[in-house]
Amino acid sequence: MKYIEIDEELYRFIASKTERIGESASDILRRLLHLSVETVEVDLPDSISEPSLETEPVSVTESEGQRSQLFNQAKAAVEKVIAAQVEPETNREQDAIATTIEFKSIVNEHLLAQQKGAVGRFMWLLDNLHASTGSDFNKVLDIQGKGRLYFARSKQALLESSQSSNPKEIGTSGFWVTTNNNTAKKQTIFTEVLEHLGCDSEYARTIAEYI
Repeated sequence: MKYIEIDEELYRFIASKTERIGESASDILRRLLHLSVETVEVDLPDSISEPSLETEPVSVTESEGQRSQLFNQAKAAVEKVIAAQVEPETNREQDAIATTIEFKSIVNEHLLAQQKGAVGRFMWLLDNLHASTGSDFNKVLDIQGKGRLYFARSKQALLESSQSSNPKEIGTSGFWVTTNNNTAKKQTIFTEVLEHLGCDSEYARTIAEYI
């Protein structure tokens, strides 16, 4: 068995990953790297292996900086391997699918059909989107027309932007939206809303067509 010296920070990192009493540092690292864990009888070492002594000597002025650089590189490499094992590509793909399903959940064709006209469908979809996205819905305030507002936190703010805006509150969210645009413009606005909230552009346009 080889023995190496590690600094305090790396020791605490390894110790923080302990899952059972008596688990050795070797067992912890093997488990984190998905290697087979074997019980090894530990004997006192005859000597301590120091990798720095097995390489060509460096000058005193370079030694400290090089050791720090090598440690940071080794630590980053270990953390990268562990992260790759903990969060494989399949998990990231599932997260992307989950995001798509979240946006899809705001559409209910049966309930949409019960809304009154394009304005009703527009408001109903916005209300559902607000319920699904929570505080992130605040991003709609960034969506503006040329010289006018489309969204605001008060009716008065929209009226000051345009007296003909016909503002309506989105459910009971405290957000207001202008509704005097034609259907095509409402679809464009809703598409931009979905994109601001992270929806794929093509899928956003598909949802907006329900208006």
